[in-house]
Amino acid sequence: MDALASLLDGPRARGAFLLKAVLDPPWAMRVQDRAPLTLVAMLRGEAWAIPQAGEPVKAGAGEVMIIRGPDPYVVADDPATPPGIVIHPGGRCSDPAGRDLHDELTLGVRTWGNAPDGAHRMLVGTYRMSGEIGARLLAALPPLLTVEPESPLVALLEQEMTRDEPGQEVMLDRLLDLLLITSLRAWFTRRRDAAPAWYRALADPVVGRALRMMHQDPARPWTVAALAGRTGVSRAALARRFTELVGEPPMAYLTGWRLALAADLLREPEATVASVARRVGYGSPFAFSAAFKRVRGVSPRQYRAMVTGSRDGEHSPAPATDRDTAADSPEG
Repeated sequence: MDALASLLDGPRARGAFLLKAVLDPPWAMRVQDRAPLTLVAMLRGEAWAIPQAGEPVKAGAGEVMIIRGPDPYVVADDPATPPGIVIHPGGRCSDPAGRDLHDELTLGVRTWGNAPDGAHRMLVGTYRMSGEIGARLLAALPPLLTVEPESPLVALLEQEMTRDEPGQEVMLDRLLDLLLITSLRAWFTRRRDAAPAWYRALADPVVGRALRMMHQDPARPWTVAALAGRTGVSRAALARRFTELVGEPPMAYLTGWRLALAADLLREPEATVASVARRVGYGSPFAFSAAFKRVRGVSPRQYRAMVTGSRDGEHSPAPATDRDTAADSPEG
């Protein structure tokens, strides 16, 4: 797995909020849905994104805006236009006084706006939960970016958006994931200076090789000595150079990488604490649970219940094992 693949492996939309907005100016929407990530793909016309802190950013036809939450922001035809629509959690929309606007703005299947043939058209895709996007990916992004991905995915997503067929939700989720990955791949390629330190460190012949080994095989019982031996330098030299380029020691980085992977794996229906522990390199569910709770503040089982919105174990087809239960005990 290369660095970019490991960074982008996290997006897994599940029931994402998707719509096509068709609007005639003047228009402005205040978005306060607290979503972790939103994509706005411009089809026609232009739009401005105005973050709570920072400068407004404009996107024209063919460009995609990627907006990182959860802070509120405004999307408008012009930065001077006052918001007349407020977007709440769950996609509910109202006027600034709180009056529901759903019926007034609905134009068809997943289509919404103030004019059926509005001058401005855009596709909006919103990830509802942070667990759907890798923590390292979110940490690597600025609050707001624009990119022109030069991909047919926007047209395909628009084509599928207004269909209402069996399996459509899953198809739209996957298309949204692909559009996000394509857009970010283009952005990281053009803005390498904005990438996280560990991503830039991959260009180093020693540290880059150590990082690739950790990314490719996180379950291996790596030590600084083992990594140094595989990269042809001393333990001290690797530790010093790794910390200088990445910003943290090798084993601290490995722990963060393993636990980020584990957080995504815990969303899988068949996952158990023991199976996830093995896949990310922990010798026992006890050790994994302790490390996870130390970083996340909750046990792996509690985290899974939080991000899936289910009761403990509801999504797992197999009964919890004694090892899983023990791993979530206060001692674990």
